[in-house]
Amino acid sequence: MTILDNSHEEHSAPSPRTPKPATRGPRPPAPDSFLDRFFQITQRGSTLAREFRGGLVTFFTMAYIVILNPLILGGFSADNAPTDVAGGWLSAAQVGAVTGLTAGVMTILFGLVANLPFGLAAGLGINSFLAVSVIQEVTWAEAMGLVVINGFLIVLFGITGARTAIFRAVPRELKAAITVGIGLFIAFIGFVDSGFVKATTGGPPVQLGTGGSITSVPTLVFVVGLLAMGILVARKVQGGLLIGIVATTVLAAIVEAVLKIGPASAANPGGWHLNTPVLSGQLVSAPDLGLVGQFDLFGAFGRIGALAATMLVFTLVFTNFFDAMGTMTGLAKSAGVAHKDGTFPRLKSAFIVEGFGAVAGGATSGSSNTVYIDSAAGIGEGARTGLASVVTGVLFLGSMFLTPLTSVVPLEVAAAALVVVGAMMMAQIREIKFSKFSVALPAFLTIVTMPLSYSIANGIGVGFISWAIIGAASGKAKKVHPLMWVVSAGFLVYFARGPINLLLGA
Repeated sequence: MTILDNSHEEHSAPSPRTPKPATRGPRPPAPDSFLDRFFQITQRGSTLAREFRGGLVTFFTMAYIVILNPLILGGFSADNAPTDVAGGWLSAAQVGAVTGLTAGVMTILFGLVANLPFGLAAGLGINSFLAVSVIQEVTWAEAMGLVVINGFLIVLFGITGARTAIFRAVPRELKAAITVGIGLFIAFIGFVDSGFVKATTGGPPVQLGTGGSITSVPTLVFVVGLLAMGILVARKVQGGLLIGIVATTVLAAIVEAVLKIGPASAANPGGWHLNTPVLSGQLVSAPDLGLVGQFDLFGAFGRIGALAATMLVFTLVFTNFFDAMGTMTGLAKSAGVAHKDGTFPRLKSAFIVEGFGAVAGGATSGSSNTVYIDSAAGIGEGARTGLASVVTGVLFLGSMFLTPLTSVVPLEVAAAALVVVGAMMMAQIREIKFSKFSVALPAFLTIVTMPLSYSIANGIGVGFISWAIIGAASGKAKKVHPLMWVVSAGFLVYFARGPINLLLGA
């Protein structure tokens, strides 16, 4: 499906010698169903079928988090799980259960309150930060307490309007650059996750496949899925992405049944990444929610001191705050609900609910929940309202009981959908005036930094700082909003947090 834009067709005035064009037919009847009125489905040019389809597609492209989050945060024993300073670890089964629970509840809440087709789940950047860095200093319960504090601060920024004010201060061209950068970022994620692009040693940073060739069957399935989804979208087939995901998953399952490829590992580098497309064993199981409420709100401050704990919270807030802001900017534009200045309906409500996602994620020990850029796949399928989010959320709740079914879709198939959606988001580049270099360079830096540093927040930070400095140095200081300077200063601290920690002994 094509992405809507906000432009309007221009019609020339009819010649006085020619009859006026015939008026259009009668307007469609006013929506009479509760769902239509509540979610403004007809008003946004959508249908119930598109919303349900979009919700399904968003879930299928996000479902990997139910499998991946337990692998990052937990394990099946202390030997294969990240352990904290006290030797504690999280059960992978329990992490999987709370991942589905929190994603389901927060995505449904977001759909009902913000009425936007955005899915929420455990943020990959923050969960990795917790597993790799934070628990080297504190326990898991204390780390999740820091996540809760981070969430309450973000909620406070949302309630006071500070987050909305910062959002409005961002120039229109920079918002467009954020959208384009996210498009490139998710496409790059798709290429990497599928094995189409790989890191190298002793050569260029990345290369095509292995040695410049596509050598694995799963990567070939990705290519087939990418082309199939691209053709369906190009031909404007309703449900193109969903059809492509299902069809490519069936193909992957057939390939696995015949060739017995198995999961990727050091001994089997050509295997499936994350999920192997096969159903086996028990399909339904009761979730273990034992991690709910297992957090220590202020324990980290007593263990490592107020300064060190505050710096950890600062890092969490900056990552959470600007990743979500950038993601929602791009998604709102893709959904055709953004205004000319980049804002969108129920902006403040969206920021507040997203902040509570961080609180809920810490309180359930599943890590901070935030808006997922993968939601662009559902938007590309036609989703325009919060009903799609409700559908996605209900499926996440069901995933707590149906983890084997959730794991059928291999990462290579989801990756193909991300690349297609990334191409769709590139359309926003037309809003950037590259003829003005004071605009072109910050926009360019924003766009390329996201995929190259694997971080939306980094791209936004580089864009903010370069926009403010270049604008002031080129004689346009009055056009740089004061909040841009404030946020840029914050990003300078964020980028220098390593040396600052060492300097302060934190």
